[in-house]
Amino acid sequence: MTTTPPIPAMLLAAGRGERMRPLTNTTPKPLLEVRGRALLEWHLGALAGAGVRRAVINTAWLGERISEHFFSHFGLQRPSGEREQLSISYSHEGRDFGHALETAGGIARALPLLQASVFWLAAGDVYAPDFPFDAASARRFAASGALAHLWLVPNPAHHPRGDFGLSPEGLALSLPEAIAAPRHTYSTLALLRAELFAPPWCDIPPGNPQGVAAPLAPLLRRAMDAGRVTAELYQGLWVDVGTPERLAQLNT
Repeated sequence: MTTTPPIPAMLLAAGRGERMRPLTNTTPKPLLEVRGRALLEWHLGALAGAGVRRAVINTAWLGERISEHFFSHFGLQRPSGEREQLSISYSHEGRDFGHALETAGGIARALPLLQASVFWLAAGDVYAPDFPFDAASARRFAASGALAHLWLVPNPAHHPRGDFGLSPEGLALSLPEAIAAPRHTYSTLALLRAELFAPPWCDIPPGNPQGVAAPLAPLLRRAMDAGRVTAELYQGLWVDVGTPERLAQLNT
C-alpha cells in the first residue's frame, strides 16, 4: 500500500504592513513577535507538527530578513524527542521585481517552487495557533472537484461586513453587497488547487514571469459562481494582527 506524501504549504509574507508602522519600518510584519515567537513561526510549527515537509514563503518588504531568520529548514522538537523537519524555499518578489505581487500574483509566481497540484495557504500576519492543518482535510479536498476550500471565521470588530457567505451544503458564496445574508470573514487559511491559477479563472502566465500583481479574491469569486469553492466555519482562536494595538493586546 502506497501513502500519499503530505502536500506543501504557501505562506504569504510579502506585504509592507503599512498599518503596523513604525514597527514594520525595520522589521517585516511576519517576524513581529506574538507571545515570544515570530508570527510566521506559529504557522511553521503547526505545519511541521502536522507532518507537512515543504513550505514556500514569498517575500518583498525586507524579504532578506525573513530568509535570514528561517534559512532553509524549520525544526520542531516533539515531546517524544522526535524532531520534525520542514524544508523552506523562498519566492523573493522584492528582489525579482522590486515590489510585492499581491496574493494571486505571488502564488502564481511560486507555483513552480511548490511543485504540487494541491497546497495549503496561510498568511504570515495571522495568528491562529491551534489551526490543525489536518491531513484528512487535505485528502478530502484533493479527492474533491473543488478549486479551493476556505476556512471562514466570525467577523471581527474591524471587519463587521465579512467577505463570503456559506451555504448549508458547505459551498462558499460570493454574495453581492445588496443581498442581506450572513457573511463571514475569510481567515486566509485555505486549501487551493493549482488549477485555480490557470484559465478560465486566472490569466497570469505560468510562473508569472512578468511579475503581474493581482489579488486572489476575484479568482475565488469566479470559482464560487461556478460552485467550485467549499468552506467551513473555524471557531478557534484567530487574530488578524493588522495594527500595533492588536499586537499589544495579544502580548498582554
